[in-house]
Amino acid sequence: MRTLPFDPLLAAIAFPLASALVIACGLPKRWSVRLAYVAFAVPLLLALHTWWHFDASPKVAGYAFLTQYSTGLDAVGISLKLGLNGIAMPLFLLAGLVGFAAGLYALQSQAERLKLYLLLLLVMQGGLMGVFASVDVLFLYFFHELALIPTFIMVGVWGGRDRAYAAMKLTIYLTLGAMLSLAGLIAIYARSGANSFDLMALRDHLARFPLDQALQGNLFGLLLVGLGVLVSLFPLHTWAPLGYGAAPSSNAMLHAGVLKKFGLYTLIQVALPLLPAGHAAWASPLAWLAVLGNVLIIGFVTLAQRDLKQMIGYSSVMHMGYAFLGIATGTAVGVGGAVFLMVAHGLSVALLFLLATSVHHRTQTFALDEMGGLARPAPVLAAFLAAATFAGIGLPGFANFWGELAVFVALWQFSPAVTAVAVAGVVISAIYGLRALAQVCFGPATPRMEEVAARHPPADLRWSERVPALVLLTALLALGFWPRAISDPIHAALAAPATAAAAPSAR
Repeated sequence: MRTLPFDPLLAAIAFPLASALVIACGLPKRWSVRLAYVAFAVPLLLALHTWWHFDASPKVAGYAFLTQYSTGLDAVGISLKLGLNGIAMPLFLLAGLVGFAAGLYALQSQAERLKLYLLLLLVMQGGLMGVFASVDVLFLYFFHELALIPTFIMVGVWGGRDRAYAAMKLTIYLTLGAMLSLAGLIAIYARSGANSFDLMALRDHLARFPLDQALQGNLFGLLLVGLGVLVSLFPLHTWAPLGYGAAPSSNAMLHAGVLKKFGLYTLIQVALPLLPAGHAAWASPLAWLAVLGNVLIIGFVTLAQRDLKQMIGYSSVMHMGYAFLGIATGTAVGVGGAVFLMVAHGLSVALLFLLATSVHHRTQTFALDEMGGLARPAPVLAAFLAAATFAGIGLPGFANFWGELAVFVALWQFSPAVTAVAVAGVVISAIYGLRALAQVCFGPATPRMEEVAARHPPADLRWSERVPALVLLTALLALGFWPRAISDPIHAALAAPATAAAAPSAR
């Protein structure tokens, strides 16, 4: 593993946060924009570096780039410990890719109060990089909250229809979910006896001294409810479609594409290894709740949507059901498929939100019944939208296919009945995805489209829109044709024994 003369994980977190601080201190708009270009690019470059040079060591529980910084609270087990294992590394890369694409799209958006808009996105970006780089459970939670706060502000200030109601609902639901999650994490710290929030130390201690089965079941259930709210587990999902429908595009890209994965990621990194008996107790209820609620019921609700952005929001909730199903199996194949699907879904849903806004700029509507024939004046936009739709429904050649396939393979061993219901969701997603694509891009233009075209003839995607879309689509295709780029580290991490024999470098 080649190293840089500085800690790449700390730099990926600190650079966007420091840039946001510089902008907040009164940097002129012209220089703020230039700084933002660099600040969104640096985390991506560092994430690519860590992926390319990733070499997890079994001596440190499968982690690479492991570094520990003193916080003055080391005596009570709180320190800023950064590192990547095979589960965190793909999501750290996802945060860099989606953050860069969302930043580029924001920079060309000409949003009002652009400096504040970019500042909040940079805070969100720094927090996201911190979530997946943190080995300390308390800092993992802290960085999630840091990334979450800009969402409430951005929806309330730059949001679309029903933004005040959406911002309030987001705040209530996500704050409640975050507090329940924090209670569960603190309870694990308090009852474990490890006297540390260090995930490696907790895994090592609880592997030797596991918690009582009943206690594990209670703690896993508490985390499942709290983190389930954050991931939009049925029936705690209603904030998500409303919030994404009102959110400005770059915020929706970052939240749906990356931040919402925090709940799933914490279940996989924290709850599964620390509370195995709790997972066993909740596996079957979780599987049936995910397949009947998220996949089937939300799938039919998505079919009923006639608003493009709302449809994407509900489809995001639906596809989280497949990730929960992978977690419910508890196997390396199923959980690994869930992690792969989290990355693939993050890329595809971010691309869909970007393209939905580009469609709105050309049609002045999100109503599917008022669109039609956009492929003629905007063939590149139509091609991108078709590719994003194919990725979202799991067509081979895109990353989503491998994640869903692994989940289905593991799910068949878990429960053929659950698998049969889950397969129906593939048909549902194909119907609503292809139908929306046909309504937007093909067929005759509606009278409203003709009226809009007479005033402002729709143009094709500009390069300022194509570049962020290309970043996301290239990643989807690259993982579709070379899934081992992240699948090998994922499965190695899931198979690694819980050991923390070697200490990280301290700073």
